[in-house]
This record gives sequence, structure tokens and C-alpha cells, in this order.
Amino acid sequence: MSAAEPTGPVIGRTMADSVAWHPPRPRPAGAPNVLVVLLDDVGFAQLGCFGSDIATPTMDRLAADGVRFNRFHVTALCSPSRAALLTGRNHHAVGMGMLTDLPTGFPGYSARIPRSAATVARVLRDEGWSTMCVGKWHLTPRDERSAAGPFDTWPLAQGFERYYGFIHGDANQWTPTLFRDNSPVAPPRSPEEGYHLTEDLVDESLRMLVDQHNAAPEKPFFLYFAPGTAHAPHQVPPEWSDAYAGRFDQGWERWREEVFARQLAAGIVPEGTVLSERPEWIPDWEALSDEERRLFARFQEVYAGFLTHFDHHLGRLLDGLEALGVLDNTMVVLSSDNGASAEGGPTGSINEHRFGFGVPDSLEDNLAGIDEIGGFRSYNHYPWGWAWAGNTPFRLWKRYTWLGGTRTPLIVKPPATAPGHDGGVRPQLAHIIDLFPTILETCGVTMPEAVDGVVQQPVHGHSMAEAIADAGAPDVRTTQYFEMLGSRSIIHDGWKATTDHVSGGVLAEEVLPGSRDLAADRWSLFRLADDFAEADDLADAHPDVVRELEEAWWAEAERHQVLPIQDSLQGRVLAMEPPLWPQPVPLVLHPGGTALADEAVPSLALGALVEADVTVPDDGGSGVLAAIGDWSNGWALVVLDGRPTMLLNTTSTAHAVRSDVRLTAGRHRVGFRYLAAEACGVLLVDGAVVARGPLPDGMGASGLQIGGGGLRLGHDDGFPVSDDYAPPFPWTGTLHTLTFHQWPKPLTADDVAAQLAALLRTE
Repeated sequence: MSAAEPTGPVIGRTMADSVAWHPPRPRPAGAPNVLVVLLDDVGFAQLGCFGSDIATPTMDRLAADGVRFNRFHVTALCSPSRAALLTGRNHHAVGMGMLTDLPTGFPGYSARIPRSAATVARVLRDEGWSTMCVGKWHLTPRDERSAAGPFDTWPLAQGFERYYGFIHGDANQWTPTLFRDNSPVAPPRSPEEGYHLTEDLVDESLRMLVDQHNAAPEKPFFLYFAPGTAHAPHQVPPEWSDAYAGRFDQGWERWREEVFARQLAAGIVPEGTVLSERPEWIPDWEALSDEERRLFARFQEVYAGFLTHFDHHLGRLLDGLEALGVLDNTMVVLSSDNGASAEGGPTGSINEHRFGFGVPDSLEDNLAGIDEIGGFRSYNHYPWGWAWAGNTPFRLWKRYTWLGGTRTPLIVKPPATAPGHDGGVRPQLAHIIDLFPTILETCGVTMPEAVDGVVQQPVHGHSMAEAIADAGAPDVRTTQYFEMLGSRSIIHDGWKATTDHVSGGVLAEEVLPGSRDLAADRWSLFRLADDFAEADDLADAHPDVVRELEEAWWAEAERHQVLPIQDSLQGRVLAMEPPLWPQPVPLVLHPGGTALADEAVPSLALGALVEADVTVPDDGGSGVLAAIGDWSNGWALVVLDGRPTMLLNTTSTAHAVRSDVRLTAGRHRVGFRYLAAEACGVLLVDGAVVARGPLPDGMGASGLQIGGGGLRLGHDDGFPVSDDYAPPFPWTGTLHTLTFHQWPKPLTADDVAAQLAALLRTE
């Protein structure tokens, strides 16, 4: 600004001797729009333009009008990759060393992006872009996901002006827990009316874009679109999965070989790449029974249908941009947050909650539910043989810093005015942190030194613009560290060193080779220029290089807040941040609000008593008093034809404790308590036991501890916990309060027997 330009208004006594002044505001008319599409758990080999036979014509069209990177890396897990993308910094350096669900008291694992790492959305918003976030967030600590906030880690506080989607790590595609901005909202339709999350997210994106375009056609936008696809549950209308019937009957080994051949032919994988053999922990397809092959193929058919269904609706989003006349001037970036996921275990799962609770999957259960896979009643995930094949030609999968976990497909379609539309393959080494500076450069925006007065920490990423324009450009980076759950690797000067570390976890990973002791880890060594797939371990031939890279890894770890390494679930739990607002005892809830987030609901597994204060009508009443979750996992305290009942579902296994005693009219307290020592549950009315029922050991680790949908009072919505009722099934009496409190003294089996005997005498 020149000295002659005013810096404020001139204030006189009247308008005649005053001069108005308006502070300058950015107006980047004509600047490029940006659409970032971040898929979930999609492996390197699962898109058509990366060698798959899964139909992805929309993504293939983007690749043909842009470029594909075949040496693009992420962090091996969802929250860390999302933080790295949005901030341009390594994930530990912005507190996201692991999932936001487990914030611990160390800087690299706080689960909060600091104010010194403004997101790309915030930087572009300040420069005049409209900023929108639609879909999965998963960057808010577990205890800050309720209506009480705080909301400083939610999308609207991280630079986005509008938000619609789900805050958690996954969502039921039929009945998701949704938020608009900072408030919970119900899906616009029911599953029976044809609702599906992917379609809804695209619809909402189009509404946002049309609203913005109608109001300010020249204003550019930044849309971060993060669907639930293809994280479990893999759920899709049956016509999409049925289209793949029989397609995968040849099994994962043969499918992987076919994909590899297409990758070589398309130049996605360079000539000379060696396809590694099937590891021993992946079942030999030919050794499986006919029933196993039928089941495992069906899991993959549903996954393929899920991905193709998303691709179709992504096409609707791009068609919408074209109809607005803005697609040509839109940079589109599409990738995945990590490699394909093995959380379905060796046999797949009809309910992925089992992975989280350490509940082994049963082949018999999976076979019994084969017709439900992908539908309303299933929370399914495919066997890890398909994850291995989905990461062709690499080793391992999500959660490991082998290439199967960290190398994912990347498609970049630049705006029409920028080079990079040849449909070619770019071999440059790059990382997800490099997208941030690439977007800024494409938009002509410079990273500010401070945001809101907070000096910004260095951006670790480098612009990929030169590589997008020219396949012969140098690598975007030559050094990059990786760490996830103790699995460690580093790329440096053309070499890659990778540990064999296997963390202790809920999946039965003892079948995997590797060390659980950091000091005993073995580092393998690969020369990436000659070994695209980490197939030829050169560690024994070059011990000096191994030592150099291990030292370089420790230096990077200290620089980026990786330490202390946290590979123990128990250790993370012990170091977890306590809730900002600990639950009082008793906790009294009042009807009339929205669903209480599942993290804010006390665990009945720890001995809490849940008790509803109700007025019962003359007929004894019917309806839901309280419900959390659904038939994939959850519990519901209900009254059925006047009789109190506790319905539970533990990872798709139904249980119930039912009373034969009808409620009488008037004011009563209806409650339930789980007795872990007795492996049973008891129903109580006005403090007296009216029924007891056996419940399996380990109940507290599943159905009594998590919902997946928030706690509803006086009704239910979405899917029910049990087929005993159909939502909303509202309580026909009056619900005054619902209280969680600890029983005043231990309740023994003798106590229960005595109370039931007294009840029977009075009956």
C-alpha cells in the first residue's frame, strides 16, 4: 500500500466532511476451485486406473484427464493421514500420531491440530475461497464429540465455513450419526425409503456448491469430500454387489496376478517388478472348502459393489460441477488415507465391531449371515486375503509402514490452465503432506507466517506442481519417515528401511512375523529404484546402510514428536487424557434433547445402574425408555406390553433379560444392572429385582459399552437393537428422567435370589 492510500476512515462532524474507508478484502475472482476426494481404506490396486477390474469409470476419467502418481505415500492410518493432508505437516508434528479416539499426554499424540498448523481450508478461506467439508472428519478427540463441545477441533473451527457428515471414524451407511456444522441432524430419509450415506453426501455437496455459485459465481471454492467408502461396513444396495456375482470366484491369488499383469501393461508398475509370494498367514484359496470360497468371494463382491456405487455418485458430483460451468477450472485431487484394511481378519466379519472388542469371528456365523452381507443387518468387512490382494504388488496393509499400508493411488486433475492433463503416470516420490503446498501454489496463495497472531510451524510438504507437469521432474522429496503403532520405516536417498515390528493389539496378529520388542526389531532394506514392491531384502548385504537409515529414522522421530513410541494399547489407555467434564454420579439425563454421543454414555459394564423414572399408563405402557446403538451393537431398556425388558446386542448376537411382571399404573423406577461377577443381568422396579437372565462373559467389553448411535430417550430411531420392536416405538407413558448411578452396595447372587423369592411370594 502506497503512502497516499488511506488506511482508515476520515471522521468529520458530517458526511460532507468525512471520508468512508473499507478495509481491503480478498477477491480471487477466476482463481481455481479445489475438490479433494479422500477415500477410506482403498488400496493401491483397487481402482480401475490402477489395475483393478472393479468398475471405477469416473475415477478412470479423472485419471485420463490428469495424472496418476505411483509412488505416493500416506501415514498408514486414517486420522494421521487426514491431519497431514489438511496441514501439510507430518502427523506427529500436529499431534496426530495415532487415532483421535485415544489422545494421550504427549505432544505427538494429543489428537488436536494446534493453532500453529492452520489447515489449507483456513488459509484459503482467509484468501477469499468458500470452504466446505462433507463426509468423514475423525479429527476430534473422543471426549469432545458431544453437544457440549468444545468445538475448536470440529470442522468449522478448522477453517471450514460449512460442514455435513460424520465426526467418528466410520458410519453405518444406512443409518449414520450425522452432524450439520456443530449440531446433530437426522438423515433425510430412512433406509426403507432408499437412504444411503454416499448418495446423501453427494446431494449435500451439490446443494452447497449450487448455493455458493448462485450467490457469488466468481468466488472460488475448496471442497474437502471424504466419503465413508470403502471403510467397513461395506454396505450397498444389492443390485450393485450382485453385478459382481461370480467375478471373484478365482480367489485372491489369481485375482492379484491378473491385477499385476494389468499394472505392468499400463505402466502403473515398472517393468522388472517382482510380485512377492503369498505369505503363509494368508490362506491358500485352493485349500479352502467350497463354502469358504463362496463366502469369501461374496465379501469381495459386496466390497466391489460398494466402490463402484461410490464411483457412480462421484460422477454425479463432477456432472454437477460441469453443469455449473466450473469443472474445467477445478483442481481435483483423489487419494486414500491408507492401504486396504485387514481388520476383517482371516475369515472376514459380518460385524466389524468384533475387531474393536477382540471378539473372534466365527466362520459358522459368517456363513449363516452370507445373504445379509452388505445389507441392513450386517456391519461387514472382507477377509484379509482381499486386503493383501487389494494392495498389489505390495506387502501387508493398513496400520503397517510397509508399502501396503503407506502407498496409495493418487489422481490429480489440474485446472485447465495448468499443465498435467496427459493421463500419464508420474513416478516421483511424494507424500500426503505435499498436497497442501501443491494446492496453495495452484491457487496462487502464499502460506502466511502467522494466523490469528499465532506464528505458524514450518510446512513439511513440498509442492508437486513440477512433477504434475513433467514426468521427468525430480522427486518431490528424498527423505520421509513413517511410524504407526510401533511399525517404522524411512525412505532416504533412494533406499527404504522397514522394521518387522508387530504391535500387540486386538487382532490376532501373532500369525504375522515380526518382533513385539522395539529393541529386537529387524530392519529390512530395499533399493526403491530397482525394487518397486519391497521384494528383495538387501539388509544383510548392506549393514552400514541399515545403520545409517536407522539413525536417520531416530533423528526424524525426535524432530517430529514421534517419541515416545506407543505400540501398546494398554499403555495408550493408561496415558489417555481424562474427560474434561467427568460424568457425575448419579448422572441424570432429561428427555427433549438430541441423542447423547456414545462416548458420553456411562458404561453399564462397570457396574452402573441405568434407571428410568416413569409414569406408567393404566395398561402398563409400551415403548423405548432408552436405547443406544442398534442390532450390530447396543442396548435398549424397553417396556413390551407392560413388561420391563432389557435388550442387548453384542456384535450381532442378541440377548435379553425379560420380566414376566407387568408394571402397575403410576410413578415407578425401571432399571437394569449388569453383574459381571455373576455373568448375568437384573431388571429392577423401584429397586426390587423383578427378573434376572444369564449374559455371556465379556459382555461388558461389547454390547454394554458402545452404541455407534447416540443414546435416545423415550424413543429409538435408525435400526433397532432387537427385532422385538420397530423404531421409533415411543414410550406411551411419561419419561421424567434417565439416571446412571452406581449401586450403593455389591449385589450378590444371594441378594438376587432373595429378592426374586420375595417377588414370587407376593405374586
